[in-house]
Parts: sequence; C-alpha cells; structure tokens
Amino acid sequence: MIPIIDLKAQYASLKPEIDETIARVIASGTYILGPEVEGLEKEIAAYAGTRYAVGLNSGTDALLLALKAYGIGPGDEVITTAFSFIATAEVIAFLGAKPVFVDINKEDFNINVDLIEARITPQTKAIIPVHLYGQPAEMDRIMALARTHKLKVIEDCAQALGAEYKGKRVGSIGDIGCISFFPTKNLGAYGDGGMIVTNDEKAFAALKKLHVHGAGEKYVHELVGVNSRLDSLHAAVLRVKLKSLDTWIDRRNEIARLYNQQFAGLPLVLPIPKKEVRHVYNQFTIATDQRNELQKYLKEKQIGTAIHYPISLPLQQAFSYLGYSQSDCPAAAKAAATVLSIPAYPELTTSQIETVISSIKSFISS
Repeated sequence: MIPIIDLKAQYASLKPEIDETIARVIASGTYILGPEVEGLEKEIAAYAGTRYAVGLNSGTDALLLALKAYGIGPGDEVITTAFSFIATAEVIAFLGAKPVFVDINKEDFNINVDLIEARITPQTKAIIPVHLYGQPAEMDRIMALARTHKLKVIEDCAQALGAEYKGKRVGSIGDIGCISFFPTKNLGAYGDGGMIVTNDEKAFAALKKLHVHGAGEKYVHELVGVNSRLDSLHAAVLRVKLKSLDTWIDRRNEIARLYNQQFAGLPLVLPIPKKEVRHVYNQFTIATDQRNELQKYLKEKQIGTAIHYPISLPLQQAFSYLGYSQSDCPAAAKAAATVLSIPAYPELTTSQIETVISSIKSFISS
C-alpha cells in the first residue's frame, strides 16, 4: 500500500529527537504557551519574514482571529476564492459577515484576480486569497487592488508555509498570514495547531489578547476573545520539525518535477509552478475528466489518493443562503469534479514513485 501521506515514516526519521523533546516538555510541567511556544513564534516569524507571530490552536482560528483583529463582522463583506477548504469562508460567516466568492484559474486553482474588482462593494472590508495546494496566488495584483480600495489582505497559508512569491515568503505579503499545523501539512503537529504572522503591530497587539479570552493580563479582559492557545508539546515538536522543513520541501519539488515530466503530454491538468513562485506541494493535485475512474483504479493498485475538494464553496449546503448556482463559479465547480491528489510526501521511495507513475500511465493508455 502506498498511502496518500505517511506520517509514521516521518516520525521514524526524527524519532529520537522527538521522543526526547516530548519527555522534556512533560517533565517541565508547562503544557500551554510558555517558552516552547514563544520559541516557535520567534522561529516561524523569522522563517516567514515577519516581525510578529502568535501561536494558536488551529489554522481555522488563525483566520477567525485575523478577521476579528480588523473588526470585521455583521454588515461587512469579505472576498475569497470559490475553491478551498470550508474554513476559509466559514470564519467569515461565523462572524456575521458575508463571504463573496470569486471563481478560480483553471491552471492553478487559485483565485482569478481578473474577477475580483467586479465583486468589490462599499461593504467589502478584506480579501482572503488562498495559496492552494502550496502554490502562491498572484499577490502583487491582489495587493494593488487592496491598496486602491483600502482593503485588508489576509493570506490563507494553511497549505503553503515556505512558499514564495517573487522572493517573498507567503504570509509576509498581506496584512496577516494564517498558518495551519494540522498533521498532514508540510509542517504538522501531532494534533491541531496554527499561527498568525504579521508585520502589523496594532493587529499583533489585538491578537495577543484575543487568543487568551481578550486578556492583556490575567483576569483583566479588555476584549471579548476566545481560548485559542497553542500547546507546548505541539510547539516543541514543531520546533524539531521546522529544522527539516526546507529539506522536505525540496524533496516534494523533486517528486513534483518527476511527476510533471512523466505525465507531460497526457490528458491531465498538471500543477506546474509559475516562474515567479516557489511551490511547496502540500498536495500534488492533478485534474482529469476521468477522476472517479482513475481514483478507483489506483485504489485497486493500493495507491492512496484524496479529493481536495469535492464540492466548491459556493455550492456547499452551509452557504445555500447566499444563492449561488454552479454557473456563478464554473471553474471551481469543474475543479471539484475533476481534481485528484496523489502521493507526493518526502518519504516516498523511488520504487513507490515509479509505481504511481506506471499505474497512472497504464490507466490512461487503457
């Protein structure tokens, strides 16, 4: 069996240091926030190229608190992509604001910047671009639109830590960057975790309070906040893993280059990175009109796959009240029906990669 991701193999490669780290943190008696979280915040901020970082309990909370830090709520609108994990839009609706969906590019599945300006209204307060599957969105153009219309830009970097757009790390380009440490991410904890990175001092000051019940000091609550604290164990493990992140990203790119070379000319949409970006391939996602048949075939060959995502955001039942139809965001609807992620994690062996390649070629030739 070749799984879509093998977290056990990653653990095995770091087992002695991770085991020692976990034992050390347990022995310390400090399990929430504390020096491990502070250390990770500094290291992630330096890695992302920002002045500040705040450790949280999930990437979803990172998006939620980023919006809260800018006072976004009822009556406001936030523009985002029509194709992403539901958290991207869920947090907008949760705060009482209105998600405004924009269709995607057919080539890289990121938000189609050509369509954004037409969706801006006097109620628009922010744009949330998603760097889907690890490839950055067109941030120069998004930032230019945001400056023109005085909008905040909150980057959804859940799948893209380490990705670069024109030499800048994602998360450092917009006003706030939101990171997920979900176990399957390129830098994953052993449970939920997240972080916000930013250069905005005022937003950082608000976030430091918002994630601990709005408290500036213990039992003194200046804001209505939430409990969104990163655990020390997760932070300590992430600090160990962070040292390997760029090596893992390089390996993902090696695998992606091989896949793209071997699949060139086949009737597949391939995730070929744009020249100005560093793709980090959190997912290697292809597209084909025979998606379901290919997935079934690979399952028979004991090759794991995943569909990220089978329903576009405007067509989710949770957003039915917004009144979108399939024709409103056709590229996103098409992607939902055709995308398929195949194994591309760093621990894949040469033999496993060859099996994936030969199996897909065999399916197409048949």
